[in-house]
Amino acid sequence: MKREIIINQAEMQSRIAIMEDGKLSELFLESVGKERMVGDIYLGRVAKVLHGIRAAFIDIGLEQDAFLHFSDLDDAFKQFSAITGDDSDSGIEEVDEGENGGGSSRRRKSKRNRHSYAQVNLQKGQELLVQVVKEAYANKGVRVTNQIALPGRFLVLLPYETTIGVSRKISSFKEKRRLRRIARSIIPSNVGLIIRTVAEGKEEEVLRNDLLELLDTWKDIERKLKKAEAPTLMYKDMNTTASVMRDLFKSDVTRVVTDSKRMYREIRSYVSSVAPSMVNAVELYKDKVPIFDAFGVEKEIRNSLSRKVWLKSGGYIIIEHTEAMKVIDVNSGRFAAKRHQEENSLRTNLEAVREIARQIRLRDLGGIIIIDFIDMEQESSRRKVYEEMRREMRIDRAKSTILPLTEFCLMQITRQRIRDSVQFSVLEPCPTCDGTGLVQSKASLVMQIERWLKRFRTETSELRLILQVHPTAAEYLQEGKFNRLMKLMLKHFVRIKLQSDPSVQVGSFRFLSGRTGKDLTSKYLL
Repeated sequence: MKREIIINQAEMQSRIAIMEDGKLSELFLESVGKERMVGDIYLGRVAKVLHGIRAAFIDIGLEQDAFLHFSDLDDAFKQFSAITGDDSDSGIEEVDEGENGGGSSRRRKSKRNRHSYAQVNLQKGQELLVQVVKEAYANKGVRVTNQIALPGRFLVLLPYETTIGVSRKISSFKEKRRLRRIARSIIPSNVGLIIRTVAEGKEEEVLRNDLLELLDTWKDIERKLKKAEAPTLMYKDMNTTASVMRDLFKSDVTRVVTDSKRMYREIRSYVSSVAPSMVNAVELYKDKVPIFDAFGVEKEIRNSLSRKVWLKSGGYIIIEHTEAMKVIDVNSGRFAAKRHQEENSLRTNLEAVREIARQIRLRDLGGIIIIDFIDMEQESSRRKVYEEMRREMRIDRAKSTILPLTEFCLMQITRQRIRDSVQFSVLEPCPTCDGTGLVQSKASLVMQIERWLKRFRTETSELRLILQVHPTAAEYLQEGKFNRLMKLMLKHFVRIKLQSDPSVQVGSFRFLSGRTGKDLTSKYLL
């Protein structure tokens, strides 16, 4: 697979595109005033402890308190009631690095999972060092953990643990054993370590230098802790561009192209220190055509914001966002031959799987995802679609769980959510429809106006009104010789002066007193 990293640097926003075989697979955005928070470390103060939902809210100095689930607490804050299983752990484990560079979003086999505990020792007002693992989403604040992890290029430092973890993506048992041996020889006795996928094949000196940098960072945080008062920021992780380079710049990247001279110098400096042989893969884009236009990224971004995505066969998928989940519907479209229906449905579904997996990564869809595939009768067909989805999702850095298709050809996926999806990074809810995509019909608006007039006439003797509506509604009210507005005036025995006003939202209206000009709308609106 040919992989390229394209970086567009603008005054208000940085955009990083990951291209795989010429197609956009991932997109990262960072705007001024909305910087990346995942990986940041805060000294916070416990604001609330809610044992009913097994969570606490931590004041870290943001507008909303951070959410800390008890499962993200270190063992030091838990009072254990029982221990099951063998406690003779070797201190070595395999890990999934997760999306945050193998940092605090990692999944690990840990001794703590064999404990059952009765209570958590957290008190309101208590100070606590926490790290952000998930960005704020919708009306929810950031999610944090106190299991601190500092990701480097090749290693992840675990200051409060003593285990050694190795990425599952390193398949060679011999290489894993070599890396573990190196880790034991270089790691201090009071910290833990995760060996990342990119460490495969690296010499001891390279890993040692990476570890020394991480230890220096942690010592700096410890020095600040002695004088800090909660809530305060203790450590700011890399910005989006730097973190992408740290986590994604591997041997399979054929080139990195940026239109920023400053970014070009920074990336070359970074690459020369971690992979000198790949320095020539870093390029400065100088053409007048915008960089994202030249590489076809801009068109792909526009497509990623669309509800409908076409398939080559003529079928298409529809992607909908709801408060609770994301719903994807697969349709056969023009590819709907009646003969060999099972075979055609399977072919379309398999094509849809490959596009859906790409769209999930590109749009960064998280949480619960439900996919409604075209109906297939045979269990073997449903199994093929399930296995294909599992294969396609293996390259996804975010953790996900995929369940087999049901008899109704529904597939359930849960995917790790770290930040808002791309759609919510570049779009905001429509102020007219409040994000629903629907507004009140003109006929329904006229009925609402009539109900308002009924309430108005029962409580006042005033006979002159000014009605302000959107131009489209004004046109609807005045259609025909004996129009709807005239019928309203005759029925309710009131004189109405109609004003077309673009500032009035579609599906709304405003009534003013004809005598004083005072806005009367809310007074008679239920």
